Amino acid sequence: MFEKSDEQLIASALKGSKRAWLNLIKRYESQVFNYGIRMTGTREDALDLMQEVFISVFRNLSHYRGEGSFKGWLFKIAHYRCIEFYRRKKPNQALEDSPEIESADPCLESSMVTSQNANQLVNAMQHLPLAQKAVIELKFFGQFTFEEIAEQLGISSNTAKSRMYSALSKLKNLLEVEYA
Repeated sequence: MFEKSDEQLIASALKGSKRAWLNLIKRYESQVFNYGIRMTGTREDALDLMQEVFISVFRNLSHYRGEGSFKGWLFKIAHYRCIEFYRRKKPNQALEDSPEIESADPCLESSMVTSQNANQLVNAMQHLPLAQKAVIELKFFGQFTFEEIAEQLGISSNTAKSRMYSALSKLKNLLEVEYA
């Protein structure tokens, strides 16, 4: 069975196809949820963020022009919803007060160390400024190019690179101090 492209699903969804809309959500829900976990630090906040993102996508789908990838457009919306989230919540907590990151899937015993390291990284990411955290998220977890990141965040690609290297330096220092 052949999978429809994002553009085909979007066209069908805009014509009123509930199935196309649900397929589009299903295609990206885990990526948006994982983005939410890494950006907010908790499962509940990630679920709230994911809901806000898909509501915004639903309301604005007719404005998608197809000039870039749908995934890029979707994550641009996710970034703006994340900014709104941080405006509503306190962005800074002490590292020891950060919540443990909850896993979306049950962990197998063999993946416990990897899961713990991921929790440590995500907890450390909570202490980065939102602008740096967004670049790290999009580059390493979203696997976007610097040009795509720059377009999504409305910055130059050199600024995206600068924010990434600064964030990596801060993460290195945080992790060395906290987990040495």
